[in-house]
Amino acid sequence: MLTLSGITKAFGGRVLFSDVTLQVNRQDRLGLVGPNGAGKTTLFSLILGVESADDGKIMTERNVTIGYLPQESAPAGDETVVELACSISPDFVKLRRIIKAWEHDHPVEALHPEEVHDDVHDRFNELNGYQIEAKAKQILAGLSFRETDFDRPAREMSGGWVMRAHLARLLTQEPDLLMLDEPTNHLDLEALLWFQGYLQGYPGAIVVISHDREFLNSLVGGIVEIRQSKLIRYRGNYDEYLVQREASEIQLLAAYKNQQREIGRLQDFADRFGAKASKASQAQSKLKQIDRMEKIEAPTGDDKKVSFSFPQPQRSGQRVIRLKDIHFAYGQNVVYRGMAFEAERGERIVLVGPNGAGKSTLLKILAANVAPQAGERELGHNVKAGYYSQYRVDMLDASRSVLDEALDTPSRITEQFVRTLLGSFLFRGDDVFKKVSVLSGGEKSRLALVKLLLDPPNLLLMDEPTTHLDMSSIDALLYALDQFEGTLIFISHDVYFIRALANKVVHVNAGQLTHYAGDYQYYLDKTHSLSARAALTAGAKAEAPKSSAPKPTVDRKEQKRLEAEQRQARSSKLKGHQQLVHQLEKQIQNLEKRQTEITAELEKSETYQAGGKASQLNREFSHNAADLAEITPKWEAAASKLAELDAA
Repeated sequence: MLTLSGITKAFGGRVLFSDVTLQVNRQDRLGLVGPNGAGKTTLFSLILGVESADDGKIMTERNVTIGYLPQESAPAGDETVVELACSISPDFVKLRRIIKAWEHDHPVEALHPEEVHDDVHDRFNELNGYQIEAKAKQILAGLSFRETDFDRPAREMSGGWVMRAHLARLLTQEPDLLMLDEPTNHLDLEALLWFQGYLQGYPGAIVVISHDREFLNSLVGGIVEIRQSKLIRYRGNYDEYLVQREASEIQLLAAYKNQQREIGRLQDFADRFGAKASKASQAQSKLKQIDRMEKIEAPTGDDKKVSFSFPQPQRSGQRVIRLKDIHFAYGQNVVYRGMAFEAERGERIVLVGPNGAGKSTLLKILAANVAPQAGERELGHNVKAGYYSQYRVDMLDASRSVLDEALDTPSRITEQFVRTLLGSFLFRGDDVFKKVSVLSGGEKSRLALVKLLLDPPNLLLMDEPTTHLDMSSIDALLYALDQFEGTLIFISHDVYFIRALANKVVHVNAGQLTHYAGDYQYYLDKTHSLSARAALTAGAKAEAPKSSAPKPTVDRKEQKRLEAEQRQARSSKLKGHQQLVHQLEKQIQNLEKRQTEITAELEKSETYQAGGKASQLNREFSHNAADLAEITPKWEAAASKLAELDAA
């Protein structure tokens, strides 16, 4: 469906892509990963024709439709939310506008009379107009829009909601290839889970840039990594990619070291005997042998990462913060009425619930960023609160430089210390003199974290802290927060992040707080159990009362026959599982044996004298590693089931 062949692209002397290839087939699910600045969004721009490659070709099949969601700044005009979600083509938009004007007895403005035909309804029906509108409204509801939002002008909505409306437009349009750049950034947790489920049944191909590993694990069947100006494709989801990449790097490092030893041996011979007439030809032969080798690039190891830890704050009292009888409203919109909340030292509380339920408002009340109309906010003994806003711009002065903004802190610190900390957040050299206004979303997030670290609180309030951070930065933040000895209350749509940190969940909905004294899995189990119990109760009420008449007794001979059939079925099932386990074990043994053989081949110097052999072996090793990563969990599951059957 889409083929990239020999693509090369450079910016200002920096090579982003060098002779890369990529094939995207129908119904492929690919995650595009790499550190910030690696070129992920640029690759999308090349595919879309916004940027031109310096060399190579990009080919798409005839009549293939491509839909693209940018990371930020999708436009919104005078159209309503539902009109934006339905705008799958200019003709469709025009026809829908005419019909809606007729329905409300309004004049059809901004259209020439010859554009308004009697067959408008027929043409609208040919485009499945009414079905498309119903589909768009269903998708908008899944993305947490309320029905009252459908007819609001899109330009009145915040940037995040406009992005959701554009996402709804793409899902309504249903292109053959869906290209999504960080689509989860503007979604709350419930909308994210709906979106994740919707994409699992999407009929077209998907290529997605995302730093949300749980999202990638649930969706993709392949990972394309941008690394050292190359595109490297792996089979499986994100976790499987990590396993394959580690195995590949180990082999690549071994192959590189062996080749360097061989080159050193040949070069040493040439240096020693190049000047001797009797061995000059041999020396030249050795040099030619080096030239003919397909050189293996030196592994660079992991890309640069953020590395930091929170300075441990002063110990607070047991009760950290308490809200009592809180009333809060935005104008006529009442968010909380008589709400109470309490957190104790060492708790890591995640706030979950639908968008607009009041999670961010609760966090702002806890941070004293907004004042409730009634009620009390009590801080505990020695408590100092620090607030990390979802909107980083609220925390930063855009007119300052990075260094000046970091130096603006109540703490008595030296410029050297600040620059060292900024360096650990990848603000190095002249980067510290950049204006805040020109920073990317990820850079603003990192700078906001620096400001928190320079004045460490013991009550940390964080609203979507992972937005715009790449995976290595998220891992570093997770590590730091795991070591943090204070109290953490946060909002996140990143399920991986939530699972790693939360030890308590508070569900916020319609101004009501429901507390779950366990981690995220405990919350899921509890809510699922309650839903199932409600469904069973409803089902029991709907059932007709059963007869209390005694069941007829089963004939003894018939009972023996049934028992024999059951034993035979169990035996057959047991035999089938034994065969499956044996088959999987054999596959694993063969793959492991071949991995050992490949490793031995890669350790031989002559492997690197045959053109392309080393590369072929490395590719085979990577494929085998992928197969092992896929088969091993299957064997574990089959072996576990076999043990259960044996016990039975």
